[in-house]
Amino acid sequence: MKTPSMFLRKSLLIFLLLALCTSFVRAVEGDKDNDYFTGIKEGGDLDDEADDDIEKHIEGDVSEEEEKVEEPPVERPLYTKPKVVGFAYFAEPFHNEKDLDKKWILSQARKEGAEDSIAKYDGRWSIEEPDVNPLKGDLALILKSKAKHHAISCKLQKPYDFVGKPFIIQYEVKFQNGIECGGAYVKLLSKDNLDLLHFHDKTSYTIMFGPDKCGLDYKLHFIFRHKNPKTGEITEKHAKKPTGSIESYFTDKKTHLYQLIVNPDNTFKISVDGTVVNEGNLLEDMTPPVNPAKEIEDNKDQKPGDWDDREKIADPDAVKPDDWDEEQPEKITDEDAVKPSGWLDEEPEDIPDPDAEKPADWDDDMDGEWEAPLISNPKCADAPGCGEWKPGMIDNPKYKGKWRPPMIDNPNYQGIWKPRMIPNPDYFEDLNPYQMIPIGAVGLELWSMTDSIMFDNILITDNLATTTKWTEDTFALKQAQEKSSISGKSVVQAVIDVTNERPWLWAVFIVVVLLPIVLVIAYCCVGSSAKDETAERKKTDAPSPDDKVSDDSGKAKGDSEEVKEDSEKKKEDSDKPADEGNQEEEEEEEEEEGDNASGSEEKVEPVDGRPKKPLKGDLEVEKVKNRCC
Repeated sequence: MKTPSMFLRKSLLIFLLLALCTSFVRAVEGDKDNDYFTGIKEGGDLDDEADDDIEKHIEGDVSEEEEKVEEPPVERPLYTKPKVVGFAYFAEPFHNEKDLDKKWILSQARKEGAEDSIAKYDGRWSIEEPDVNPLKGDLALILKSKAKHHAISCKLQKPYDFVGKPFIIQYEVKFQNGIECGGAYVKLLSKDNLDLLHFHDKTSYTIMFGPDKCGLDYKLHFIFRHKNPKTGEITEKHAKKPTGSIESYFTDKKTHLYQLIVNPDNTFKISVDGTVVNEGNLLEDMTPPVNPAKEIEDNKDQKPGDWDDREKIADPDAVKPDDWDEEQPEKITDEDAVKPSGWLDEEPEDIPDPDAEKPADWDDDMDGEWEAPLISNPKCADAPGCGEWKPGMIDNPKYKGKWRPPMIDNPNYQGIWKPRMIPNPDYFEDLNPYQMIPIGAVGLELWSMTDSIMFDNILITDNLATTTKWTEDTFALKQAQEKSSISGKSVVQAVIDVTNERPWLWAVFIVVVLLPIVLVIAYCCVGSSAKDETAERKKTDAPSPDDKVSDDSGKAKGDSEEVKEDSEKKKEDSDKPADEGNQEEEEEEEEEEGDNASGSEEKVEPVDGRPKKPLKGDLEVEKVKNRCC
């Protein structure tokens, strides 16, 4: 018969296993959120078959025979040049190799302040197929050189003026060889005084946007240059850093879509592959802020000579105690010290090396009198010490040091002095920084220690519908094709890929695998500590309430009470329904059979002259333990 505690433990175990398995499946299925159109439009995943394959691997539905069979390579879709639906200020799919010479302009400038060997913008560019091309025949702009300055630019179809519509730019980047140190950002060049043939790092731009990495610092730039409406001075305003990790976009060697939207209400949004990684307001989330402070410190103000900024001062009323002796030394000779027995007073600690010989080329006139080098006296090795013995030094209990008066609060303390605030003569208030300097061209001005950086499908527009359609015909196809390659990976590799993008999933996997094992071992190998009261009496032969009294006087009383109880029991049995009575009889028979069976399986030790009977339930628990452990 199972005890309530055993039932509760088993129920709890099943509940925990179900909860953990559910969390695991949901966490893995969460990888589908990387699809560009998740949360943007209805229609589900871009590649349901790829997701189904991942789920089969993780859930163990793929048989060993299916895993061993090599699947034929997935047929790559044929590239089709995307068409712009609506109007775009700039749309570049890099579909023609000749556009590099006809449409794009390579800079012939030199970088100021750089060494002559690397000052020239002579990094190579090429329009060609990527190393791993998801779409057959698709071309892209590739940065081909490393440790070189690169600069290339192209005019917009029409200059972009910030006149009340969203500004949208998006483009694709793939670090085919990873990235050591370098950028993949674009510069949207201001339309005034454009000289693309001499495009360089000092060329005026309106917006700089895109990924950049050096060392362990992964960045996603959004910088815009703001013109002071009062003085005409132009300063850079930098957006805050993304809150989440963006490292995988630099390391996974996959195509990623970077998008920036600046709205007329001064809000901005930055997304990668359709997932928002940074957003804010031009008036509140840029550094330094767009609008300066209304008041500034007066740099001509000076601290008064009598300004007291001492928070604490020495107590002028304090007096040095009479018993304070400043002449007492910090250390004194230990008068109780005793020279150790066996101390060799006559032996020096170091002696000339008896085995040393004067060099043959030693010249006493030139080198002076030769002396053998000193070595430790071997006689001192077994003695407590050699040479003159001196007692050690100990702390002087009378030492107090130089007396100083205690510090107290300064009654004349005036606080830390600060110059007074005056109205800022350069103050202005620009409530619409969205109205930026018009844009006339797009450029890539980069330094990189890694080559083979891919750029593709650059789009500048003011229409979200145009952006959505362009993405469907370009990046969405690439993403689906790249995701389909996951289906050929092993279960372990699929898990690693998922956890690389979501490191917190490692904790989920560990809990899902280890915790159930611990619970099963605890359930099987650790017996229940709860003891049934009746079972305990049967095992230990402890007296029960209906036991007879052993003395003579109690015997007669017990006999009479037993007869009375038998008659009452018969009366109760006659009043019970037949089914209930039969059920109790069957339970009693089963218990007796269990007792008899246990007697044949286990040796019973006598207690007080009577045999000890193990319970049937205890035997079942013991059998479970033996099977598990």
